[in-house]
Amino acid sequence: PDRFIPLAEALRLIVPIGTWVLGEAVRAARRWQAAGRELPVSVNLSSLQLRDARFAETVQAALTEAGVPGRLLEVEITERMLMDDTDAVRATLAQLHALGVRVAIDDFGTGYSSLGALNQLPIDRIKIDRSFVRGLPQHAGNAAIARAIVMLAASLGREVIAEGVENEAQRECLVALGCPQLQGLLFGAPTEGAPFPT
Repeated sequence: PDRFIPLAEALRLIVPIGTWVLGEAVRAARRWQAAGRELPVSVNLSSLQLRDARFAETVQAALTEAGVPGRLLEVEITERMLMDDTDAVRATLAQLHALGVRVAIDDFGTGYSSLGALNQLPIDRIKIDRSFVRGLPQHAGNAAIARAIVMLAASLGREVIAEGVENEAQRECLVALGCPQLQGLLFGAPTEGAPFPT
């Protein structure tokens, strides 16, 4: 992804690729819903998608075509995207929020976040970057940052999740720090589709 995504952005292919990914994600959510498992899907966005004035229309079309409610879709953006073009980002996020789509800030703590923007924009979830999880529980600085992000999210009424949890010691540390949601290889490796029948 570190090589593919910048190349796709430079070639302006990221928007059609992103539209395809979005469609695949909501169709998967629909299949799982039909099988009795109402599971939300999460899709990472490119800054080019977020700045596209018609992006919310693209999302609405994908949801309508798949027959999936907006609450089953979460889009992930980075902190840097919040700083790109605040008015355009704010408008797009408001449109997505009106559709019931949830918004998460991915890799939190690694960019140039504006706490004012975090407070003013319709952000549902903050994801603690794996770089802060990696050194746990030995690295006191990482633990302090993770604890601060958990407290910040709670104070703002946002959900928080830690990424990149790979071992039991990290899990125990994050739970002790008050982090209620965790994701990573400790819980399961990436799979194609889902580890249950549709």
